[in-house]
Amino acid sequence: MAGRRRVSGSSVVVLCLLLAGLVGCGGRSATDSDRADVQRVLDRRAAAVLTHDATAYARTGTGTGFGNLSAIPLAAWSYRVRDVDRTGDRATADVELRYRVEGYDRGAVATGRTVRLSRDGGGGRWSVDSDRPAKKSGQQPWDQGAVRVVRGTHSLVLGVGQPTGTLRRFAGLADRAVPAVSDAWDGDWARRVVVVVPRSLEGMAGLLGSPASSYRGIAAVTTGETGGRERAPADRIIVNPDAYGLLGDLGKQVVLTHETTHVATRADTTSATPLWLSEGYADWVGYRDSGRTPAQAAPELAGAVAGGELPARLPTDEDFGFTADAEELARAYEGGWLACRMIAEQWGEDRLDAFYRSVGAHDERAGAVEDAMRKVLGTTPDDFTARWREYLRTRLA
Repeated sequence: MAGRRRVSGSSVVVLCLLLAGLVGCGGRSATDSDRADVQRVLDRRAAAVLTHDATAYARTGTGTGFGNLSAIPLAAWSYRVRDVDRTGDRATADVELRYRVEGYDRGAVATGRTVRLSRDGGGGRWSVDSDRPAKKSGQQPWDQGAVRVVRGTHSLVLGVGQPTGTLRRFAGLADRAVPAVSDAWDGDWARRVVVVVPRSLEGMAGLLGSPASSYRGIAAVTTGETGGRERAPADRIIVNPDAYGLLGDLGKQVVLTHETTHVATRADTTSATPLWLSEGYADWVGYRDSGRTPAQAAPELAGAVAGGELPARLPTDEDFGFTADAEELARAYEGGWLACRMIAEQWGEDRLDAFYRSVGAHDERAGAVEDAMRKVLGTTPDDFTARWREYLRTRLA
């Protein structure tokens, strides 16, 4: 009710009778009632997912999609109804889905869903008609088709539209990546990864909720929450099979090791961490045991240096934009990699790890790199940049 005032005696009874079809005497509005009713049907739906009960799932509404996710080992699956827009016997619910893959996710993946429901004219239970990604949320693998699952020693590969043999090869690459990362990174991490392999570039873009043009030529990306272990990230390495398939054997391994490094360093990667450091470190781990020389692994930057175009500064975050020129993007990655390689050579690998953590420990970007350089490396940004430029000149000659 819009206002509240004290009434007494029979007035209360009359008021309740007048509003019986709209408001209960307990004070709960029709919207609250609808939200509770929708929450109940989604709770039953979640229980059916966790118990793999197709019959119980179908009792809550459409069974479409149940078989797509049945192979995924789930430790948790729940819905939270945030809002309900009802028109007669039809409703649209704004819902948060939270789920956790058993044995791999420290915390839950949270994603927005739009659930449409209806009920018969007799006022029966709500029934789910459709469950789709919310407007600003990416798809989940089962939205794209039946999910095939392959387990590795340190990995879980979820594939859509991919043969089992292909998924096994990804598991093998991931199983080699995890110990390689653990050998380089001394931080605490789960030491296992989830790799998602969609059918195509368009499938990758759908999972990320972005246009396909944003990821053309990008072999893989890692998703997850940054900013401290208390946020319990549930990372996913998402592959672009179109670009990944063009790589050679070494390139494929480097990419999976690079992305696995992002999973390992997630808790120590924050808004204070510049991309030259996070991407450069991941490339440093990826190439660490490859035997590739700087000129071999950084051909674009080597060409620029040979042509007299020695960079004047470390790469900025803007230089790493996926929509940037391909050669400029390559030079940004190569420049960040060589900066981390220089730290490992001249200060030591342990100091490189400590520098990474020190930068990420700051609350904001301003001053983070400068402070970490002073405390961990005993240098300044100007001196570091000068040493990096000389390192490029000598290593890429």
